[in-house]
Amino acid sequence: MARRLGTSITETARLVGCSRSAFVSIHAKWINDCDSSSRRQGVGRPRVIKEKRRWRLSRLVKQNRRQTVAQLTAQYNAGPSASVSEHTVQRILLDMGLCSRRPTRVPLLTKSHRQLRLQ
Repeated sequence: MARRLGTSITETARLVGCSRSAFVSIHAKWINDCDSSSRRQGVGRPRVIKEKRRWRLSRLVKQNRRQTVAQLTAQYNAGPSASVSEHTVQRILLDMGLCSRRPTRVPLLTKSHRQLRLQ
């Protein structure tokens, strides 16, 4: 908007808080494409397990919550999808918020505790 009002490139870059060269490249991109966001997508290694396969893995977990990661990996690899490692399955389960837990140890009830509870 500042450029449309007639301010110079240097003054506009100072207003925005970036360098003059960065402002020139972003402004040129916006003028040409009418878009200042990057068109670069899919940076990095592609995911081994896509969203649909994650859903399948969560379904396997919910069928039997006492399975180990090794058992889950074996079940998952028995399906039609590509084989994955235990480490990958563990990492994806942690991303989904499914982490292993140990039951807490509590002291057993004594006879007097049982009688008090029944009363």
